[in-house]
Amino acid sequence: MDYIKQKLSLLTTSPGCYLMKNKDGVIIYVGKAKNLKNRVSSYFRGTHTGKTAKLVSEIVDFEYITVHSEVESFILEINLIKKYNPKYNILLKDDKSYPYIELTDEKVPRLKVVRSLSRKKSQKHLYGPYPNVTAARGVVNLLNRMYPIRKCNTYPPKACLYYHIHQCLGYCVEDVSDTTIQEMKEEIIRFLNGDHSFITKKIEAEMQKYSEEMKYEKALEMKQLLDYIRVTLTHQQVEIKDGIDRDVFGYYVDKGYLSIQVFFIRGSKIVGRHSKILPMIETEAEELNRYIADFYQNILKPKEILIPDIGEEEVLSEYLEMNVRKPIKGEKLKLVIMASENAKIALEEQFELMEKDEKRTYQANEELRQILGLEKLDRIEIFDNAHLFGTYNVSGMVVFRNGKPAKNEYRKFKISVDTNDDYRTMREVIYRRYFRVLKDQLERPDLIIVDGGLGQIHAAKEVIDSLCLPILVVGLKKDDKHSTNQLLTVDHAFDIDKKSNVFYLLERMQDEVHEFTIHYHKQIRSKGSLESVLDPVEGIGEKRKKQLLKKYKTVTQLKKLTEEELQTLLPEKVAHELYEYLKAYETE
Repeated sequence: MDYIKQKLSLLTTSPGCYLMKNKDGVIIYVGKAKNLKNRVSSYFRGTHTGKTAKLVSEIVDFEYITVHSEVESFILEINLIKKYNPKYNILLKDDKSYPYIELTDEKVPRLKVVRSLSRKKSQKHLYGPYPNVTAARGVVNLLNRMYPIRKCNTYPPKACLYYHIHQCLGYCVEDVSDTTIQEMKEEIIRFLNGDHSFITKKIEAEMQKYSEEMKYEKALEMKQLLDYIRVTLTHQQVEIKDGIDRDVFGYYVDKGYLSIQVFFIRGSKIVGRHSKILPMIETEAEELNRYIADFYQNILKPKEILIPDIGEEEVLSEYLEMNVRKPIKGEKLKLVIMASENAKIALEEQFELMEKDEKRTYQANEELRQILGLEKLDRIEIFDNAHLFGTYNVSGMVVFRNGKPAKNEYRKFKISVDTNDDYRTMREVIYRRYFRVLKDQLERPDLIIVDGGLGQIHAAKEVIDSLCLPILVVGLKKDDKHSTNQLLTVDHAFDIDKKSNVFYLLERMQDEVHEFTIHYHKQIRSKGSLESVLDPVEGIGEKRKKQLLKKYKTVTQLKKLTEEELQTLLPEKVAHELYEYLKAYETE
């Protein structure tokens, strides 16, 4: 603590960013300040609660970088968070990616649902965001039924089903005028911009026509389309009729949590909203501004955003390169107030669920850390093995961060030698994983869990020790009812109360790694069974075998092919040999 006091005494009062470090020198939090001395010192005086208290308990050192202005510190903070992915900043990071509808720029356009906006060179024909993929696909399906635009990715050699049911003009076989295509495109754009009136009238006219012609099924289909538009696509009208696309931010704070609500206003209508509840470390103003800046990493920017009075209007405007307004009166202020009222409702509704989730994840993870006597427990890696009588031997690894699964970090391992030896399998997978961790300087776990008893623990620990890695290895022991009842280390057994949150967390980890590994095992086994079927067929070598394996995952799929279909993949003689072989195989 004396070391920290000495560093605090040397701090400048300039604006800048600070980087908090734990005992391993890992950056666990990045923040910004108008006055570095006052802000950093505040962490080490007085008492703190919630996530701030947990953060402070782990800080053993800090660095800082001075800048010339608030805008510079804001930009630097965002860039440092992207670079280091600090533990406590990740807890606050929003990972929401909304779907959009794209009208492609091709000569004959198509409608697509897209998520990744960063890959789009042009964003002039992107519409949204939509609240979910189902809503976006519903709109695309509606427009595809109403307008005979192109449906296929590539032009087929002959007219497809859509042409014959009058949902496509047959661009692959017919000469369709540019005027017809342009008219359809303009109407679709009007619809996607929020003007549904013309298409409603069009559907009503068709419904009346079918009814008069006594084509009641067609009339009912039109009525269902009309109901879909009225119920699903009719959004709340706002008083501002300028047609400007804007997002409106509101917030509410209670019990150490910040609730944020965003309204998406397109064509003077609220077309969707986004809600997020965050544990607070900084002040509500700092957390809100950082959140807004990060929000547009995955969201298409509107023409304007409206923010509450605590927002940094000029800083956000310069960083986001867009119009940011802090309304003080009128209809725009009413929108911000309405968003804040919804943020309050969302927080009040979620408190009970949040407290339950907190106990079963973050707090359970903290209890596990205390049981095992670890200084920190941010990352756990869990392993499981699967085989079928010593064949198709695989392992799976899942990762939990602060009590929650990190699915993008899961890994699969195909074991090099098929053998009914769990200990040998464990040694191989542990060596492969942690040799790679050392070689590529990957993040190391604080705990390794193996799904087994002392034998599995010793096998894993033997490898970990040989690599000179100071990582604790534990196992999970089951009782005679195949239910987990003990947490084992090399020299100790911890009884786990089956009603405790720690038991719930361990059981969830165990289920997650088991399901992940079994799913991979089934994939390997399915490919392996097909491979063994192909072995006796003359003319099918490794190359053709791989091609068939890639296209047809199971024996059942391959059996469904006719001899003519096989000839499109293989030489005539080889296709005949395979077809006859599969016929005989079916009767066995």
